[in-house]
Amino acid sequence: MDAKNRFETRTTFLLSRAEWFAFLVTSLVLAYQHLSEIRWPVFIAMFTVIDLIGYLPGALAHRRRGAGRVPRGYYVAYNTMHSLVTAGAVAGLWALLVRPEWALLALPIHLMGDRALFGNTFKPFGVSFEPSEHPAHFRFQRQYGEAEHVVGA
Repeated sequence: MDAKNRFETRTTFLLSRAEWFAFLVTSLVLAYQHLSEIRWPVFIAMFTVIDLIGYLPGALAHRRRGAGRVPRGYYVAYNTMHSLVTAGAVAGLWALLVRPEWALLALPIHLMGDRALFGNTFKPFGVSFEPSEHPAHFRFQRQYGEAEHVVGA
């Protein structure tokens, strides 16, 4: 994947997931090492708010509409809440306004779990809100797999 070819092959996607998994494991190890210092109500709130705001409304709208498209606002909410930038801002504000604490590890644990374990990243507007292979992606995978690749061509 590069600036001119913004797509991923199965291999590059698995490599990305491996990196996210390493970050997930690191976050889990830190949480385990500080189990007694985690304020669990804060951890649970931080972990769940991501999906309460970013996923559940869109998922419900998707189910109500069947295969129909859901409004873009649901995609924006999902992408905003599942962003490391948003998580960093939330953690930074919490640390400034409340206190730095180990419960904030809920944010990278949730986000890296979604990415590493489920393969979920940002949702483009042109695909189904719930995972479903887009016909263009299917065609690309078939054509890419059949293409001859020549370095420098």
